[in-house]
Amino acid sequence: MSESRNAIVVGGGLVGCWSAWYLMQHDWHVTIVERDRIGSGASHGNCGYVSPSHVMPLAGPGVVAKTLPMVLKRNGALSIPFRFDPSLWNWLYRFWGECTPDRMQRAAVGRHALLASSMSLYREFMASEDVDCEWQDEGLLLVYRSKRDFDEYQTTADRLKNEFGLRINAYAGEAVRELEPALREGMAGGWHFPDDAHIRPDKLLSGLRARLEQRGCVIREQVAVESMRIEAGRLTALETTAGSMSADLVVLSTGAEAPRFAKPLGCTIPIQPGKGFSFTMKPPKNAPKIPMIFEEHHVAVTPMKSAFRVGSTMQFTGYDRSLNRRRLELLRRCASDHLTEPLPTEVDEEWSGWRPMVYDGLPCIDRAPAAKNVMVAAGNGMVGLASGTATGKLLAELASEATPHIDPAPYSLSRFR
Repeated sequence: MSESRNAIVVGGGLVGCWSAWYLMQHDWHVTIVERDRIGSGASHGNCGYVSPSHVMPLAGPGVVAKTLPMVLKRNGALSIPFRFDPSLWNWLYRFWGECTPDRMQRAAVGRHALLASSMSLYREFMASEDVDCEWQDEGLLLVYRSKRDFDEYQTTADRLKNEFGLRINAYAGEAVRELEPALREGMAGGWHFPDDAHIRPDKLLSGLRARLEQRGCVIREQVAVESMRIEAGRLTALETTAGSMSADLVVLSTGAEAPRFAKPLGCTIPIQPGKGFSFTMKPPKNAPKIPMIFEEHHVAVTPMKSAFRVGSTMQFTGYDRSLNRRRLELLRRCASDHLTEPLPTEVDEEWSGWRPMVYDGLPCIDRAPAAKNVMVAAGNGMVGLASGTATGKLLAELASEATPHIDPAPYSLSRFR
């Protein structure tokens, strides 16, 4: 590849930064254009899980019937306030269409490829770059209060073991407290994935940014893309708040906001913003050692070295940036119901962000039909951090016409035609 080739990556979240990282390994000169600051979106306040365990998509047989009661409950883990939004209705209809065994399996295979590769790539990066992002290998623990739900997970656990080779250990009843003493008495049990890890996301972004800039990546913050000029099947210019920009390659890694660029690119990018919440504080007394997801409300807790984060839940409220106090209170209440020690009342940060949700649970990693020098890398949903490295590497391989390290077919934009 000619050394004169240059690329613009639009969007400075984890997917954008990893795309830049791997493009530079293929000798591209890269500029990242970010409308706010690097890592200011969903990459900032997530729970920091590097989780090859998250193989199964949200859509699957019986999911709609199981989640409908959550939607109808005022404080359910999933909230979809009724409003006139045809794009959301269409997304939900197509999500329902994905809830079949065959489609769930197809999505699981695609997710597993990304997540397994990403874990290997993260370990390579950590070994070579020594970034202080508070990496910890404590696994991930799914905690159940209902014995029926705990027992029902056995089917999924067997599938993850037998089909995808994941390690997973069951801890029934009080055995789960022997594994994690910070839990209250009376839990039905837990399933532990020992090969998962966790980090502090903002420190990962800070370290990755420093490594990118050391290698010559140009980062332009507070620059928003307003429109695209496309001529004869190529993007000839990005019109931005800082003027016109052009490059041999443009990567669209704008997360939940990618759909607004879809029409000029001649494709469908069916992403809905699934708003998640978190709050971060200093580590409480006798904090848990293992990251946990409390399955009743799908609330997650992450014990970082320098902080403690409680997060998750899902709200489909469109492109709304407001903090919902009830959602934050739900997180706190659920954590208190599971942990022996009360959480500190003083909070360092409250946060909400848009997860880029595609109804089939797979991201979009492909070349745009109407502009052959534009590539899309968006829609990683709730596993953006966990799948970011492999997403960036695959995008760089496709852009560079190199042999892809995993099959790119599951992430093609053509699946939405």
